Amino acid sequence: MIEKEQLDLTEALQRWEQTTLAQALRKSPERAKSFQTSSGIPIQRLYLPKHADAHYMEKIGFPGEYPFTRGIQPTMYRGKLWTMRQYAGYATAEESNARYRFLLSQGQMGLSVAFDLPTQIGYDADDPMALGEVGKVGVSICSIHDMARLFEGIPLDQVSTSMTINAPAAILLALYIAVGKRQGVPMHKLRGTVQNDILKEYIARGTYIFPPAASMRLTTDIFRFCRDHVPHWNTISISGYHIREAGSTAVQEVAFTLANGIAYVQAALEAGLSVDEFAPQLSFFFSAHNQFFEEVAKFRAARRLWAQIMRERFGARDPRSWQLRFHAQTGGSTLTAQQPMNNIARVTVQALAAILGGTQSLHTNSMDEALALPTESAVQVALRTQQILAYESGVADTVDPLAGSYYVEALTDEIEARARRYIEQIDALGGALAAIECGYIQSEIQEAAYAYQQAVERGEQIVVGVNKFTVPEETPIETLRVSEAVEQAQRARLADLRARRDSARVSEILAQIEAAARSSDAPLMPLFIEAVEREATLGEICNVLRSVFGEYRPSVSI
Repeated sequence: MIEKEQLDLTEALQRWEQTTLAQALRKSPERAKSFQTSSGIPIQRLYLPKHADAHYMEKIGFPGEYPFTRGIQPTMYRGKLWTMRQYAGYATAEESNARYRFLLSQGQMGLSVAFDLPTQIGYDADDPMALGEVGKVGVSICSIHDMARLFEGIPLDQVSTSMTINAPAAILLALYIAVGKRQGVPMHKLRGTVQNDILKEYIARGTYIFPPAASMRLTTDIFRFCRDHVPHWNTISISGYHIREAGSTAVQEVAFTLANGIAYVQAALEAGLSVDEFAPQLSFFFSAHNQFFEEVAKFRAARRLWAQIMRERFGARDPRSWQLRFHAQTGGSTLTAQQPMNNIARVTVQALAAILGGTQSLHTNSMDEALALPTESAVQVALRTQQILAYESGVADTVDPLAGSYYVEALTDEIEARARRYIEQIDALGGALAAIECGYIQSEIQEAAYAYQQAVERGEQIVVGVNKFTVPEETPIETLRVSEAVEQAQRARLADLRARRDSARVSEILAQIEAAARSSDAPLMPLFIEAVEREATLGEICNVLRSVFGEYRPSVSI
C-alpha cells in the first residue's frame, strides 16, 4: 500500500512539474539557476514526504494548486520575493513623500499609506471634528492637490501602492486615479490595494462613517468599477490584523476575517456580479504575532479554508478566485514601550513566521512604535530586518519549508477545524453582519483579550521587559513628534483652494453625487473621480453622502 501511495505522489509531482510549474517558469523564471546552502548542499525547489498518506493531496498538495496550503505561487519566493512595504505617512503630504522616497531608495518595493484620523472618517482638516488630530497618526489628505504632493516624483505605473482606508475608500481611490491621470498613467496600469474593509471597523477599530448597507454598497461599487477599469487593483484587503490587535486569538482572527470575506462575496453577488468577475481582485491582511509555529500554521490554514469556501460554497471556477492572497504586518500590540530595543527581536520572529507562512507582502513594525510614530532610523532597521531575512537567511530558497512537520501540520488542521466551527456559528446567527450587530464577534474578542491580560498580570504569560526581566530605569530614545503647525498649514491651503476654485462646478458635481446616492443602484465611482478633479474635497463629498446615508451609531460598544 505504501508503494502504491508513493507511486501516486510521484505521478502527481510529474504532472505538477509539467503543467503548473512549467507554466509559472515560462511566465517568470526563478531568481537563480540553482540554490544551495553555505556548505554547497543543493536546495530543492520543493520537498515531499517519502511516503504520502491517503490525504496528502487533499490537505497539502502542491504550491500554486488547490487547496493552496503550500502557497499560491508554484515557486513562491524562489521566483519572486514578497513585496517589502513599510506602512508610512504623517504630517503633510510633502513630509510623507520624503519618507516614501527615502524608503524606496533603501530598497522598499511598494508603498503603504497611513492616513490621519480626520481623513479616515471623512473630515477635512478645517472641520471642527478634526481639531488636534491633523497629521498625527498619518498623512492629511483633503484634496487632489494633497494627493498630487504625496506622490510627487513617484511614477504610479512603476510602484504598487496600498492605502489603509476604509469608510471613504472609494474617494481616496478616486484621488489616486485622478493623480495617475495627471501623471499620464491610465487606470488599467495602476497596481495596488485599497483596504475598503468596513466590517472590521464595526468590529474592532471604529473608523466607520455610514450604516452597514450604505457601506457595503460603496464596497461593491469599487468591485464593479475596478473589474471594468482597474484590473490590477486589489479592491479590498479583508483585514484580520485589526481583529487581532483588538485581542483575538489566532483562530478567531482566521474565522472572523473569513466570515467577513463571505459577507463581501455575498454582497457582491447580490449586487449582480458573478463570483469569478471580482474574486480574483480580493485580498487579505493578517497580523503576525510571537507564537511562531501557530502563526505559520494560521496562514496555511486560512489559505486552505478560503479555497474550500470559494470553490464549494460559492461555486467559483477560476483558480484565481480560490487563492487567498495576503499582506502581513507584525503585531503592533506586541510591541512594548519598556526596553523598546527588544521589539527588534519580536519583529524578526514575527516576520519570519509570515514569510514561512507564505505572505505576498510584508510590513515590519519599527521598534519605537509603542512610543510614537517611527523615526527614519527606526524604520530603516525594520526594513533591513526584511532584507536580512530575504537575502541572508536562506528561508526564501525553497517552497513552504515547514511542510510535513508533525507539529505544523497538526496545528494547521486544528486551526482550520476551530475556525470552521466559528464560521458555522456565525452562519447560524445570520452571517457576519448579524453577528456583529448582536455583539457576538465583539464579545468573543473581548473575552480572549481579557483572558490574555489576566495571564500577563498573573505572570503566566511572560512579556520580556514588562512582567519579567525588567530594569529599574531606562534611557529615553529619540521619538518623532508632529508639529501643530501642520494643522494650521492644511487649514490655510483649504481656505486658498475654496477661494480660487470654480465653486459652481463643485456644487454641480456634488449635486450629481447626492442624486446618485439617493438612487439604489447608480454607480458612484465615476462621479467621485470627476468631483476630485473639479477640486471638491474629501470632506465635502463625505458630507453629501452623510446627508443621504446618515451616520452609523452602534448598539453594541466596540
